[in-house]
Amino acid sequence: MTARTDSGSDQPQNPLHERYASREMAAIFSSSHRFATWRRIWILLAESEAELGLPIRAEQVAALEAAAPQLDLARVAEIERQTRHDVVAHLRHFAEQADAIDKGAGGILHLGATSAFITDNTDQLLMREALELLRRRIATALVGLSAFARRHRALPCLAYTHFQPAQLTTVGKRACLWAQDLVLDLAEIEHRLATLRCRGVKGTTGTQASFLTLFAGDHGKVRQLDARVAAGLGFTGSVPVSGQTYTRKLDSQILATLSGVAESCHKMGTDLRLLQGVGELAEPFDEHQVGSSAMAYKRNPVRAERMCGLARRIMTDALNGPINTATQWLERSLDDSANRRLVLPDSFLCCDAILGLAGHIAAGLRVNAGMVAARVDRELPFMATETLLMEAVLRGGDRQQLHERIRTHSFAAQEAVARGQENPLLATIAGDADFRLSSAEIARWVDPQAFTGRSAEQVDDFLRDVVTPALAGLDAAAVEAPRI
Repeated sequence: MTARTDSGSDQPQNPLHERYASREMAAIFSSSHRFATWRRIWILLAESEAELGLPIRAEQVAALEAAAPQLDLARVAEIERQTRHDVVAHLRHFAEQADAIDKGAGGILHLGATSAFITDNTDQLLMREALELLRRRIATALVGLSAFARRHRALPCLAYTHFQPAQLTTVGKRACLWAQDLVLDLAEIEHRLATLRCRGVKGTTGTQASFLTLFAGDHGKVRQLDARVAAGLGFTGSVPVSGQTYTRKLDSQILATLSGVAESCHKMGTDLRLLQGVGELAEPFDEHQVGSSAMAYKRNPVRAERMCGLARRIMTDALNGPINTATQWLERSLDDSANRRLVLPDSFLCCDAILGLAGHIAAGLRVNAGMVAARVDRELPFMATETLLMEAVLRGGDRQQLHERIRTHSFAAQEAVARGQENPLLATIAGDADFRLSSAEIARWVDPQAFTGRSAEQVDDFLRDVVTPALAGLDAAAVEAPRI
């Protein structure tokens, strides 16, 4: 698919940018932000080298700062067609602009550095920004799920194993299962942010030899330079050692973190699709939203479906992390470069999109209480038979005989339900003299609330002891409406 631009040329569309991800996340990985960050890092290096005694004039640094906002991508493209090297193209363009302000200012750029100094440190800055945004997105989803769980903490519903009706749970308790996965994801993101280090100042093969030359063999100043640049970028430190690049295992770990978020959202989305299919829950449906181009009556779970589809993209892209790590040759090879340019931004954009959908769904999720109750009423008689059996035995019945009677009655009731009839099991048991139980007595014991165990209390405990501490100090982000 292509979009017509104002210039009349056709440009390929990227749905992640134009349809799914938020503008905030798209801005983080935009070309303008990336290249502005390159210039910021070049200036930081020059400033730090000057502070440690290299012959760099304040006027030269001022010229770099003045030239920094004047990026001309057309000029960069012109240079890159000749050099076939994007970093060199940007470097020469920046130098041209700085020299026009102060002759010789461009000559202090990139002293002792290699391309990875710019690209790796930038990637780590962008990933940090993106992780911080995802942290807010998860907070939004958790706030919505928490409110939903609290409202429906005690509403009995069928639980399912093998997608077959099982012992009752509550609607709120099930929402806590989704929230718990996101809490684990939040903790993982917090860990990545707390432990993330920049590449720092390492030189061409990680030995810092070029910087040692610049500082006339002064190891202390090289260490200081590395620390100053890391601090200037807002990191607590740089990676202890590197080849030309920081270990790609850091990428692998971050992609695994994004994959974890995708797993959680896919699970939630799949559950919602199943429950909307049986009429128990429904995702938000806008007033003028169209469910089907042909079948006007339909309300399809399109948000949950999209969330699952984008989640699969992240989970498969995450495989690139360990492959890139495993296949790096010695101090570096370039086969990871093109791969990372695609995988890292796309994975963050996808993750932003699915969390936006998760937050939107959680805030507007609707319970069809009548359908929930009807499905409980249809299946609860089978679940109550053990309780009724015990009560009948206490009244003098024979356990083995009564067990056989329940088996026979249950199979007959299952056939009736399969024919679309109401479940006749409780009425059948009330009419069986061997049980010595009236319909009124049976009704008292067959209360759905009695079959949900500690579900409601578990909701209270989980929200108080787990979710509230996890969200402490975090602001929920305003979630953009998905661009459908």
